[in-house]
Amino acid sequence: MTNATSLGTYLKDRRAKLDPAAFGFSLKRRRTPGLRREEVAHRANVSATWYTWLEQGRGGAPSADVLDRIARAMMLTDVEREHLFLLGLGRPPEARYNAPESISPRLQRVLDTLEFSPAFVRTATWDVIAWNRAAAAVLTDYSTLPEGQRNVLRMMFRDSRVRAAQPNWQSVARYVVASFRADVTRAGAARNVQSLVDELCATSPEFAAMWRDNDVQGHGDGLKVLQHPVAGPLSMEFSAFAVDGRPDLNMVIFNPATRADANNIGDLLKSLPK
Repeated sequence: MTNATSLGTYLKDRRAKLDPAAFGFSLKRRRTPGLRREEVAHRANVSATWYTWLEQGRGGAPSADVLDRIARAMMLTDVEREHLFLLGLGRPPEARYNAPESISPRLQRVLDTLEFSPAFVRTATWDVIAWNRAAAAVLTDYSTLPEGQRNVLRMMFRDSRVRAAQPNWQSVARYVVASFRADVTRAGAARNVQSLVDELCATSPEFAAMWRDNDVQGHGDGLKVLQHPVAGPLSMEFSAFAVDGRPDLNMVIFNPATRADANNIGDLLKSLPK
């Protein structure tokens, strides 16, 4: 099956599953379920003839703009829209960043089951929006910070406690900046973070110099070493995971590197209120 045929088959299938009444169309004189081709074409502002050819696998290669209009016309979900672009152009659509406000209760329960593993969920702009008790004990008690201040980048360069906890702050900070730049660009969120970047460039010569270097880096996994003010040195292995269905979110989990580290984290948790 060619890509053109796969695209046409997918469009016909989606169209057949749409409820005409939900789009304001009459249900009278319909011999088949779903919207008519000309109704989709009208909503997408494309020629009905050309749209018909597209479903028949002979409309030629569609542009990204046309696919985007068809996706809106059919009210496709983000996953369906991405699939449409992969079939039509062989690549996902350009990222459209929408800042998330929270996570699902189910995802929070996943965090909470990680009793001795500090874990948090961050957005593509590195705002921490959820965490567990271990993260509060070992990393930062984010509940004590205003929502606008729960940003990993801002804490790295503006919070003296976070800086003091990094035995090799310069190396860690450079890694954070490079990973942050890669995430923001991938998510199409450059405009969303411009005020944060301007703020840090104005207040931190170190950040300004690192930002000018234009380095990018992945952050899938690694080793985190902290100098905790109560527990002393802590070593943890970390991994970052994309949240399925939420490309705007990453879950970062830290696991104690040794039994001694696990015991120290356990002692810290005992000091937290239940």
